[in-house]
Amino acid sequence: MDAPIGHFDDARPAPDRLDDLVGPVADAVRHWSGSVPADQIVYVDTDPRWADTAVFVEHYGRELLERSANCVVVAGKRGAETTLAACVVLSTTRVDVNGVVRRRLGARKASFAAMDTAVGETGMEYGGITPVGLPAGWPVLVDSAVVDLPYVLVGSGRRRGKLLVPGKAFAELPGAVVLDGLGVAV
Repeated sequence: MDAPIGHFDDARPAPDRLDDLVGPVADAVRHWSGSVPADQIVYVDTDPRWADTAVFVEHYGRELLERSANCVVVAGKRGAETTLAACVVLSTTRVDVNGVVRRRLGARKASFAAMDTAVGETGMEYGGITPVGLPAGWPVLVDSAVVDLPYVLVGSGRRRGKLLVPGKAFAELPGAVVLDGLGVAV
């Protein structure tokens, strides 16, 4: 099949590639619900050496830069309580951790979660974390610019492979909250 964006040698509906996805992501695709059918989520096989956004777009096409999103895990702290959340922003922006995220989580302090925490809590590989299949109860903060795109390239839960997800599907993820200004221009 042809990928809805980009030029990839191997693109197939994610439900047909469950064996290529980590457990939590495969489970999320398997039990997908919402207005966007699961088969509109596309898995593209990519080389893990090119997983980071800058290198990825150099290899797979500069046009993907404006259609890619990053998913980062943040930790909001208030007293002894820590809240983990995911933030999804376009790759051309950075997450407003100390403003939008901190206020939304009701935290005194917010920061990017430690790599060991992000990997351990999500069951995904660092550099491939995706908002599809995150732990139940996590807030998933999504910049409105991500939702507005027809398709968005995000991680697949591993450094090998990516998901192409219709933008509006991000608003329907469990725990999703769409926010203006979550992603700040770099």
